[in-house]
Amino acid sequence: MNLNPDKIDAAVLALLYLGLHDGNRAWKSFDWDALGRLHQRGLISDPVGRAKSVEFSPEGLQLAAERLQALFGEPG
Repeated sequence: MNLNPDKIDAAVLALLYLGLHDGNRAWKSFDWDALGRLHQRGLISDPVGRAKSVEFSPEGLQLAAERLQALFGEPG
């Protein structure tokens, strides 16, 4: 099966937003490759390390909220 990594990243970013806490932090319990790509794009802090969560950049926080609504929101 061929999967589109951009679509996976959008979904992971949206789902990270569901675990939002402490302003702009989210638990990092998702696919490491997707988290790495999101970090490379500057949307989250480096997922590698002892911390159990990552921090959204301002751009990442806004994009995550938009992706969550676009992927999972009910029509208004």
